[in-house]
Amino acid sequence: MQEFKDKVVVISGALGDIGLAIASNYLEAGAIVILGDLLPGDAARNKLLHLEKYQSNAEYKQLDVSDHKQVESWMQYVEEKYGKIDYCIANAARVTIKNFQTLTAEEWSLEMRVNLDGAFYFANFAAKSMVRKSVKGSIIFLGSWAAHAVHQSLPAYSVSKAAVRMINQTMALEYAQFGIRVNEIAPGYVNAGLSKSVWAELPEQRSVAQNKVPLAQIMEAEDVAVQVAWLTSAQCQHVTGSSFLMDGGLSLLRP
Repeated sequence: MQEFKDKVVVISGALGDIGLAIASNYLEAGAIVILGDLLPGDAARNKLLHLEKYQSNAEYKQLDVSDHKQVESWMQYVEEKYGKIDYCIANAARVTIKNFQTLTAEEWSLEMRVNLDGAFYFANFAAKSMVRKSVKGSIIFLGSWAAHAVHQSLPAYSVSKAAVRMINQTMALEYAQFGIRVNEIAPGYVNAGLSKSVWAELPEQRSVAQNKVPLAQIMEAEDVAVQVAWLTSAQCQHVTGSSFLMDGGLSLLRP
């Protein structure tokens, strides 16, 4: 983990369970982490409490990834203040649990703007910064096993994540000439975000989900964070354009 000391990490959707776990993991390793999310500073304060011990290495700056001008400005701020960007974690996402018959045009559009457009803006502006500063950096997209398995109640989410998988591959090919690696981590069931809230109220639903997983385990946000760090590390220096499935075997089952 010493290789992460003083490296500059940018994370979108950073105030969610997975985003905070990723930030904590890098901060523990001595990295400088700039967290971006929708909440204004005052509202974000409670979410950031457990990062206080890393205060000198952590900064929160509000960001709406669906606004390309805002993302470009945000990345320029990071580059100017910290001199470079080493690792980019495109994590921001939203999910609407509805089928096609009930999903509205507005819900579809918003999910695409955040999950697809936002992932592209965040990753690509970071990549451009790496090229400008001659940084052989690493970019990670937080995808999902839903990118290749039909989920009737998550059509917009599944489609957006499938598209992110192709962005991952095309960006990996283009930026390889600059020594920039681009990969995707695709988790299965994680005790985080919406799932965590539902399972807290309906623990029997967590048991149902767990029983579906061949390895019979539900991941924690920290498990995802460890794999993100690993993929950005020198141990994976020859890995780019890959989708790293960590779903306990869910993708091996028929939908």
